[in-house]
Amino acid sequence: MYTSVREDLRTTLDEIRSAGLYKPERVIATPQNASVSVPSGDVLNFCANNYLGLADHPEVVAAAKDALDRWGYGMASVRFICGTQEIHKELEQRLSAFLGQEDTILYSSCFDANGGVFETLLGPEDAVISDALNHASIIDGIRLSKARRHRYANRDLADLEQQLKDTQDARRRLIVTDGVFSMDGYVAPLAGICDLADRYDAMVMVDDSHAVGFVGPEGRGTPELHGVMDRVDIITGTLGKALGGASGGYVAARAEIVELLRQRSRPYLFSNSLAPVIAAASIKVLDLLESAGELRERLTANTKLFRTKMTEAGFEILPGDHAIAPVMIGDAAEAGRMAELLLERGVYVIGFSYPVVPMGAARIRVQLSAAHSTADVERAVAAFVDARATMAG
Repeated sequence: MYTSVREDLRTTLDEIRSAGLYKPERVIATPQNASVSVPSGDVLNFCANNYLGLADHPEVVAAAKDALDRWGYGMASVRFICGTQEIHKELEQRLSAFLGQEDTILYSSCFDANGGVFETLLGPEDAVISDALNHASIIDGIRLSKARRHRYANRDLADLEQQLKDTQDARRRLIVTDGVFSMDGYVAPLAGICDLADRYDAMVMVDDSHAVGFVGPEGRGTPELHGVMDRVDIITGTLGKALGGASGGYVAARAEIVELLRQRSRPYLFSNSLAPVIAAASIKVLDLLESAGELRERLTANTKLFRTKMTEAGFEILPGDHAIAPVMIGDAAEAGRMAELLLERGVYVIGFSYPVVPMGAARIRVQLSAAHSTADVERAVAAFVDARATMAG
């Protein structure tokens, strides 16, 4: 049987390659940092979500090493059987306090967190209203539920209000949005969303994976940025980006929501506990965030410098001030070619194409970090200019 399947799969893979949509995985031989080593040599890394440069911070690494000695390597169990340690409860309490929520529940990833919310909270008599550009994990999580599914145009409050009007017969309604849209760097208009939720008696859920740690005056994410921390009912997020960069996710929410998730959320009930070493390192990251103002300022400065220099050089960058700076290319093959040319010039970036972004909207998503120096940013801009000249010639 597999002989015929193999040929079909090979044909599909060949089609992906010929369309310029194949996604090779580059191997790095060093810890995650502003500069990494790949087979071709040392390169500047402008594609990791290492926003604050904490992925290899000495204090985070030391906390992880200490945790191995004290708590062991893994739990070999799920939370409700024998997989809960003091370190898990401490991290949940710390995240709740940091995000201004009543309680928090840990997951093995934010993908699992988003996969476990909708089915638990919503039934066929309910409605979920989702931003059109929400992350794949939200889309998949919604598919698992029996709730009525509605979608509004990206950040379009008028369209959102129409969807709320169309669902007034639902028992419960949940508006869900990314806090920051990962392919564009756009920030959701949470104040307006919360106003509409109040007007139409709906709940609000935000996936703030690309914001927590560095967006907002104290890095508490887009609800803090928009002054609505007390008006968002559910926050999901990851420990795998600004908060240390390892893995793991969470749902921070109203107490009753978290309690029900502990009882019925399938990704939580049937997945091993978060490794204690990650929990301990994440607590150290939260300690560091209390005095991370300088890191956030450096990230802001690097972001502004890159966006300004690239715009002056004639590149099209989607507007905004987030550390995600998408350099628009359009054609998928050209985006892949430019990424290869940039690697040859010592700058590690990735071309994003369909199905990660819409067809014809391929881009190179540059990720700025507090770990980058001003010279790093200027070198990256120069590499883009040189790579463009090579492609044109």
